[in-house]
Amino acid sequence: MHEKLLILDFGSQYTQLIARRVRELNVYCEIHPWDKIPEIDIAVKGVILSGSPFSTLDSRSPKPDLTMIKGVLPLLGVCYGAQLLVNQFGGQVLPSKIREYGRAQVDLIKEDSRLFKNMSVQSQVWMSHGDTIVDVPTDYEVICSTEDVRIAGFQIENELTYGIQFHPEVYHSTEGTQLISNFLIDICGFSQDWTPNSFVEETIAILKGQIGEDKVIMGLSGGVDSTVAAVLLHKAIGNNLHCIFVNNGLLRKNEYQSVLESYEGMGLNIKGVDASSLFYAELDGKTDPEAKRKAIGKVFIDVFDAESKKVENAVWLGQGTIYPDVIESVSATGGPSQTIKSHHNVGGLPDYMKLQVVEPLRLLFKDEVRRIGNALEIEPLILGRHPFPGPGLGIRILGEVTPEKVAILQEVDAIFIDGLKEDGLYNEVWQAGAIFLPIQSVGVMGDERTYENAVALRAVSSTDGMTADWCHLPYEFLAKISNRIINQVKGINRVTYDISSKPPATIEWE
Repeated sequence: MHEKLLILDFGSQYTQLIARRVRELNVYCEIHPWDKIPEIDIAVKGVILSGSPFSTLDSRSPKPDLTMIKGVLPLLGVCYGAQLLVNQFGGQVLPSKIREYGRAQVDLIKEDSRLFKNMSVQSQVWMSHGDTIVDVPTDYEVICSTEDVRIAGFQIENELTYGIQFHPEVYHSTEGTQLISNFLIDICGFSQDWTPNSFVEETIAILKGQIGEDKVIMGLSGGVDSTVAAVLLHKAIGNNLHCIFVNNGLLRKNEYQSVLESYEGMGLNIKGVDASSLFYAELDGKTDPEAKRKAIGKVFIDVFDAESKKVENAVWLGQGTIYPDVIESVSATGGPSQTIKSHHNVGGLPDYMKLQVVEPLRLLFKDEVRRIGNALEIEPLILGRHPFPGPGLGIRILGEVTPEKVAILQEVDAIFIDGLKEDGLYNEVWQAGAIFLPIQSVGVMGDERTYENAVALRAVSSTDGMTADWCHLPYEFLAKISNRIINQVKGINRVTYDISSKPPATIEWE
């Protein structure tokens, strides 16, 4: 049993970021909604209370019973969590006269606090709060301040309880990782035993015990998550893992064959199924994005089901589900994220398949999946691949999808992606691709008028896809790629570059 940190989620946009910072320090942690606190067992060595969009002054705001935690386990309240520890135990929180949001300089008042070990006397932090702590209970000691906030942090006498009104998990808090490390290592006493190698060894042992001699079916997509999950399962059960890679005709140029060959080279028991014609037939005449997604999902299920039946006595369905998928299925604040997502690798399989689900990566964040992949010695080219949507180019062709449009977009996409790699830009981009626009425009080629198609190029930077900023690719690079596309891809005479961020836009156009 691993040592464990609990993170109680009050709905902050930064909660997952806290967890990722903790995991980066080789400490295992779990996120739980504030109203579903799990049993505190001997593995739990500390607790962090997250921030929140709520105000502690709101009668409807989250107010959990902390008596089994406060004063019993090391506890760190961040922003809302800190204000909760003040408001519930005799202090005072009021609306801020000046709302603090963004960078601030925090001054250490108690430099010998264990929370501030090896930190500067003055440090840049990230603030994001509309309320502020104006008075603390008598056994609370103020340990830091900012120019506008007298009580930016506190600790409680004779307890390992701390509260801070800033966000150490955010990149702009320059010594935030040090503060989190101080809490985890020096205050909670974690031994930092959550490592890729330990995860691989333990997971393989668990899978062997869980699955035994049963057969597992798994749909592979060519992406990082499904690949790492498949390799873990393969190491546990060998050829009892039956992988299926479906070509929907909407993959990148030459991707079906190249991915299939790479999987075979890894020793996986895999079958490739080229069902392109079935997908094109189902998409015929459809222009609505949701209708296209449903059509692609329906054919995938039909093909996957038919191929699965050829594997006799299969009991399990392997999935590449990762921790953000699990977290988002139990939202702390309600709303759309309460709806459990369809399994992203197989498009949501029907109940009649009657397969038990096995998810080797369900405890991992995306960056951890890549670390596990490195430990498994999976090729860097696979681990470093950009995310690619399940419906593939079907949602990058606006309007009706036809084989002719797919062929054109595959060529455009290949020129763009290969260009990023040639110029050393690929690893600086989180996701990139091309979009076939439903318009034609006038052009001139060889002194002749043309009336052909336009495409948009899209490249974004992100950490998890929840938010994204457009990449400021060099003008010289964009000019070169535009010129190549127009000269080499028949049917395209105009190239645009999408400079929208998410939000308000989304990464994909459909």
